[in-house]
Amino acid sequence: MILKIWSLKLKKKNFFQAFGFVLVLSIGLFTTLNAKQNSEASRLEALAKLTKTIAIVEKYYVDDQNFTQIIDKTIAGLMSNLDAHSSFLDEKAFKDMQIQTSGEFGGLGITVGMKDGALTVIAPIDDTPAFKAGVKSGDVILRIDGNSTIGITIDEAVSKMRGKPKTPVNITVVRKGEKKPFDLTIIRDIIKVESVQAKLIKDDNILYLRVTNFDQHVTSKAREFIKENPNVKGIVLDLRNNPGGLLNQAVGLANLFIDKGIIVSQKGRSKEEDENYIADPSLFVTKVPLVVLVNGGSASASEIVSGALQDLKRAVVVGENTFGKGSVQIVMPIDKTEALRLTVARYYLPSGRTIQAVGVKPDVIVYPGKAPTEDENGFSLKESDLKQHLESELNKIEPKKDEKNSKENKNIITQKEIYDDIQLKTAIDTIKILNIK
Repeated sequence: MILKIWSLKLKKKNFFQAFGFVLVLSIGLFTTLNAKQNSEASRLEALAKLTKTIAIVEKYYVDDQNFTQIIDKTIAGLMSNLDAHSSFLDEKAFKDMQIQTSGEFGGLGITVGMKDGALTVIAPIDDTPAFKAGVKSGDVILRIDGNSTIGITIDEAVSKMRGKPKTPVNITVVRKGEKKPFDLTIIRDIIKVESVQAKLIKDDNILYLRVTNFDQHVTSKAREFIKENPNVKGIVLDLRNNPGGLLNQAVGLANLFIDKGIIVSQKGRSKEEDENYIADPSLFVTKVPLVVLVNGGSASASEIVSGALQDLKRAVVVGENTFGKGSVQIVMPIDKTEALRLTVARYYLPSGRTIQAVGVKPDVIVYPGKAPTEDENGFSLKESDLKQHLESELNKIEPKKDEKNSKENKNIITQKEIYDDIQLKTAIDTIKILNIK
């Protein structure tokens, strides 16, 4: 109606301009409608192709495959081709995932991921068969029991490495710095993870918190240990070789050290997946100096905690660059026994930077090894220069009374443990500097 009234007042020339506008608008609407119809037709063609493919496989494939098996493999193939972290969880995988996040599961005690197309160790879990066998973060697994891992999915790899307790599994590993692949035989066991361990660095009155993974108990256990030691001069939060876990526990752990600000945000294609996780002042526990230890095995939730505390100027991050997993996966049940693990968003730290494929860069970069010590003349030695001499020097350190009973008192970190771990020693020295006023 408005267009009609406006047209009557136009001169002849302008009338044709207006008519042209209406014509263009009509063509635009027709084109949009036509595009939608073409899109629907394209979807129907694609679905017909999928249905035909399934029918051909069901009828002609060399081995008998029932319809359910074909559909499961179709879904699994789709998910694995989206990205390295999306997957189809069949009944067994769904149950295994629920057990793992509860804190107890069977297997080797190894967390793996796909990096540059290779099955890569994110981290061995402390005191597990994989850890004791010498598996290291960054190891590439070429074969499992002689079978190649090329083209394998993470879930398939995990399934092959899990099995009955006390049974062996052989993995072929490629390690940076080694000239050729080598085999490791690991005996499976029930893996029960103590997600948070606490020790006191007694001489310096510093609390050492080791978080091995983010299961459902992390925040509550860490809060308990911190409150039991209210008078410490600082805290070392060790997230090395921590492969991640539950997002709410990462947010909860960071919240123990900060009382305001965004801890992490996530953004996806759907606005429904966008969310900011903001610190709750009521959950804040301590403001003592804090150092976070990380390395290449620190992934996902570990990177959220270390990156957030770094961005908010609450902690000094010490160690090596982290793994770089900054995507969000949610588990969406298909039915009571099966589910999809789907990447729906990416994490962003308080500064707006992403973790994905970049990781968290430490404030103080320190590579693993033994700490420097001094000989009788005060000359500084490095482990890489004089390994045998350094070890003999460390053996000369007279243990203090508390250290003599270290086997009985596992809650104390000894001086030898500190000098065997230069990253830890750097963290302790950093807290001492932070306490200088």
